[in-house]
Amino acid sequence: MKLPLKRFERYVLAEILPTLVGALAAVIVLVLLSLLEDAIAPLLAKGANPVLVARLVALNVPEAVATALPIALMFAALLALSRLAADSEIKAALAGGVPASRLFRPVLLLAAGVTVLSFALSEVFVTRAKVRVQEVQREIVLDNPRVIGLGETGPGGSGLVLRDALGRAISVGQALPGGELRDLRIVTMQAGSPPREVITARRGRLRPGSNVLELEDGRRETFQDARPVTVLTFARGTLPVQDVQASFEGGNAALRPIYLPIAQLIERTNTYREQNIRMPADFTALHRRFAEPLAALALAFFAVSLAVYTFRSGLNLGLVWALLLSFAYYATWSVFRVMGENGALPPPFAAYAPDLIAVLAGGLLLWRAGRR
Repeated sequence: MKLPLKRFERYVLAEILPTLVGALAAVIVLVLLSLLEDAIAPLLAKGANPVLVARLVALNVPEAVATALPIALMFAALLALSRLAADSEIKAALAGGVPASRLFRPVLLLAAGVTVLSFALSEVFVTRAKVRVQEVQREIVLDNPRVIGLGETGPGGSGLVLRDALGRAISVGQALPGGELRDLRIVTMQAGSPPREVITARRGRLRPGSNVLELEDGRRETFQDARPVTVLTFARGTLPVQDVQASFEGGNAALRPIYLPIAQLIERTNTYREQNIRMPADFTALHRRFAEPLAALALAFFAVSLAVYTFRSGLNLGLVWALLLSFAYYATWSVFRVMGENGALPPPFAAYAPDLIAVLAGGLLLWRAGRR
């Protein structure tokens, strides 16, 4: 009796795996199309190096795969089990002595593997890839400063931060087409003290192919005890740029908490907790790092529970229902994520609620199927 059960389980997996691979491929294509509209096309239109742009795209693929794996698994399981039910293959297996519970083992084992893979991708590849994304963005800017106009976050905003060789932050008020910068401000600070030096410039430009920032029409002020000591003006000047932080998608160019290594994220949240600092985005990110991979198990349980229920009730799920349920989970996950990051919900609840909803829905379906 054991051999037919093993064959049945392999058969179920053979039905799910091709659809899982196809769903992942579809998600990657959608991510690439989204990047094409939001970043790739504008970058290439402004003369960015195509090789650097291709690297930027490739570095976004690990995140797409890690995020899509649990949802793709649910979609694949729903579609495969629906086909088995529609073709009466589940009925034949049950008639041959295979218990309905045997549907769970292969799918949940696959889900466990997907959970481990998703977690490993997030911790090992995604965190490193996002750091590399910032480096490639810097290379794109230094290779062709004209692209920095892409960083606009609003009227006159640039989304661009430079750092010179002395570690001073150079804020850019406005980035214009053609690579011209307006209203630059360089401040030298001392911890817990007023600024020692402030340099402003009306205009600036990154010298193409180098890390030199050229300043025009500038002013340098030095301070002592918050009082100006010297005031100098200059027509032209240069500063060596040590680092460039640019976001081509708008917003803050800093690395988001969700992309930090777990050890670093735990250390940061512990510090916030000790100092009684409320940072819902960081705490939500920490819980998401565990909840999102575990979604594979929760969604697989829901998919098999739904398959058992539809078989017992005589219903038939198809492609449309599989798509709708996958979208419903993604929408639920997005809503809870935003509410957690904005402090509207406790971070643990916001992170794990989508998984909990899937498990509870699956349990309810099994209960109803048992009563039929």
